[in-house]
Amino acid sequence: MNIKVVRGNPTPEELAAALAVVRARAAAAPEPSGAEAPRQAWSDPSRIAGRRLPQPGPTAWTRTYWPG
Repeated sequence: MNIKVVRGNPTPEELAAALAVVRARAAAAPEPSGAEAPRQAWSDPSRIAGRRLPQPGPTAWTRTYWPG
């Protein structure tokens, strides 16, 4: 890591403090990864859409309750 002071004349203590902040922020930043985090099962839309709903028709009222 190269750091160049463009303006001003910092003291060694000021420069050390600035570098400590930059290094701490760089260490705390999450590393980019190509894979996404796994989805939680409760938020997966296929959990709800996995079952077929009864088709509407003259006897659809008899099929409105499906035990889980």
